[in-house]
Formats: sequence, structure tokens, C-alpha cells
Amino acid sequence: MLKIAFASGDRVRVNQHFGAAEGFVLYEVSPTRTSMVGVAEFPPEAMDGNENKLGAKVAFLEGCAAVFVLAIGASAIKQLVAQGIRPIRITETDKIEDLLYDITQGMKHGGVAWIDQAMAERARPERTPDRFAAMQEEGWEG
Repeated sequence: MLKIAFASGDRVRVNQHFGAAEGFVLYEVSPTRTSMVGVAEFPPEAMDGNENKLGAKVAFLEGCAAVFVLAIGASAIKQLVAQGIRPIRITETDKIEDLLYDITQGMKHGGVAWIDQAMAERARPERTPDRFAAMQEEGWEG
């Protein structure tokens, strides 16, 4: 299951620039189903390079594999990638429903690099800072 976000002002189409986005819609997506799990609304922002506006948006997207946007700036890309979130820029105002279908098909059949990578990352055991301590406690038999 992947959590995917869409920058949308109408909850129907991806139609927002990340930094100036007034809304995001979150979906959980599996190969066989999709379900909306969250919506966030933000006050209108000018695309003026004000980096402070990004923090709340990046925080809301925590745990997402990707966010679909109409446009995005370099600073936002850096912050998202640091959180393990792939920004995906589209060139048209695509319907979220159509994008969700494409994602489920990519999950079923493979061959879409970012989906394959995100699913592989989710399948790996969680890497916590104390994982080495846990290994040490298990002992080493040789």
C-alpha cells in the first residue's frame, strides 16, 4: 500500500503549484483499491520564495511515497526528497481518478520506476536507530 498526495484545489484534478497549493488530497493506494484518507487546506500563498510556507505542507505529506503537482520549486523538492517523498510534476491538469488508475496498474504490472522503488522501500524492514542494539542483544552465533 502506498500513500499518494495530489495538489488540488477542487479535489478532482491536480491543478496546484506545490508552494502555492491551497489543498492536498491524500489517498492510500493498493493494486486493487484506492481510498481517500485525508484532505488539507492551506491559506492562499503567493509564489514569492517565502520558504516558511513549505513546512506545514511537507509535514502534512509525511509518509507519502509521492506527491503530484502542476509545478514545484527547487527548495520544495529538496525538502520533500529529504523526507522520502517523490515530487511528480505533471504538465496538464490531470484528473486524480485517472492518475490513481495509472498508479494501481503500475503496482499490478510493474515497470514504473518510481512505483517499483516505492513498493520495494515499503517492503524493507524499518530501519530504526536502535536496530543495531537489537541485533547485538540477539547475540552472534558462529
